[in-house]
Amino acid sequence: MSTVNEHKSGLKLELSGISKSFPGVKVLSGVNLTFYPGKVNALMGENGAGKSTLLKILTGIYSDYEGQIFMDDKAVTFTSLKDAKLAGIAMIHQELSLITQLTVSENLFLGQEINDAWSLPNKKKMGEVAQALLDKLGLKFSVDTLVSQLSVGEQQMLEIARVLLTDARIILMDEPTSALSDKEILRLHEVIRQLTIEGKTIVYISHKMDELFRIADNYVVLRDGVVTGQGKMTEISEEALIRMMVGRDIVVNKKINSSAQSQSALIVNNLFMAHPTIKGKLRLDHINLEVKKGEIVGIFGLMGAGRSELLHCIFGAYKSSASIAINGKSVVIKSPREAIANGLAFVTEDRKEEGLVLDLPLTSNINLTKSDGSWVVNEAKELALSNDFIQKLGIKTPSAQQLCKNLSGGNQQKVVLSKWLATEPDVLMLDEPTRGIDLNAKNDIYELIKSLADSGMSILMASSEIPELLAICDRILVMSEGKITASFSADEANEDKLLKAAI
Repeated sequence: MSTVNEHKSGLKLELSGISKSFPGVKVLSGVNLTFYPGKVNALMGENGAGKSTLLKILTGIYSDYEGQIFMDDKAVTFTSLKDAKLAGIAMIHQELSLITQLTVSENLFLGQEINDAWSLPNKKKMGEVAQALLDKLGLKFSVDTLVSQLSVGEQQMLEIARVLLTDARIILMDEPTSALSDKEILRLHEVIRQLTIEGKTIVYISHKMDELFRIADNYVVLRDGVVTGQGKMTEISEEALIRMMVGRDIVVNKKINSSAQSQSALIVNNLFMAHPTIKGKLRLDHINLEVKKGEIVGIFGLMGAGRSELLHCIFGAYKSSASIAINGKSVVIKSPREAIANGLAFVTEDRKEEGLVLDLPLTSNINLTKSDGSWVVNEAKELALSNDFIQKLGIKTPSAQQLCKNLSGGNQQKVVLSKWLATEPDVLMLDEPTRGIDLNAKNDIYELIKSLADSGMSILMASSEIPELLAICDRILVMSEGKITASFSADEANEDKLLKAAI
């Protein structure tokens, strides 16, 4: 066990002829690449390109593959997570793996406790080391705070902190900033730069091009399990990288004509929500909004502004007070079941925890919202519905019986959308609908959202990505500290105006 001040330099990591197949599918084919110590090595590619499979080989999850791994020119083989960890490889996952009922300190040291002379956990020492690490990362919460009380962004920073406590010499980062605020991203990038100064080898996955050009030194691009390019970030353009990833140029077509009608689909008046931890304070402060039929309304705000909480409250998932009308009719929504019955659907930002049952096939997931609670299942009808959405949304899968955990992130997101579109909602609410998916899948979802609005469906979409809001929304509402601080039409909105209103 190291302390936060100790470190070991990184290792050159080489993969030679790595191939990996699953029944009927070759995921990696003759991959040759090198990750260098003291550098941020960007691993790029669409969802389904083979990045996750490659990381699972490097961390010992998959041991049945062809080819060879070298660390500082020495051949190595990992047959378990423990093997990879002992060799100095650690991974920061996009999906949170914290135990929310435990404290920050308990999560940091879970499985790597500091013991005293009697082989008992030394809570005092662990608290001191944990506090030093939180200070290094600029985190303001206490080591004794329950993880359940932290925001998603704070939990992501805690995942990062846990890896930094180890003796890892090679750190694999899978979308580490997908849930972080701009301030947290800057702090993380400072930490990463310090790690490279210490000689650590950083392998960095992100779909955010601007971020990669800021932080990465080198790049490796995968497409369909094959390396299509590698080199220095200073010697490549964004357009060239995109072509390497998808084989063509990607153009996001800005929404030109509004489909908004005169009738209101959703009206929310005087919505407020008590702060969950601070007595007497409001988390959401008397919010009013309206969405017309066929209109796409975006919600922008910095981390902690209350975007997600607002959507959860409208959907009846969080306790709040409000006057709500759907299609001109006043409704009372105290639960998601009542929301669905009144024509609302809600795609949450955490598809793996809240959107999908990963160990079930596509058919079961798509039909979850159609279940009437009976034991009788019409398998033919469920299969027909699933195949219809697979075709309409372009879900890449061998069959409707494929387990959702085996799909790429973009295709998983399309399954979540299918599940809610199966309810034929009047109003579709989306929370970070393109989080952690690649450019091609993003564009597919943008086009789907625009086509749904053209068909008369109303969309209320929260996003932290200004470009996507500017590209597809008719109006954009801005939130700050639980209040709506501004509203812009598509013609009025720009990045500067949105950020000023958010601050």
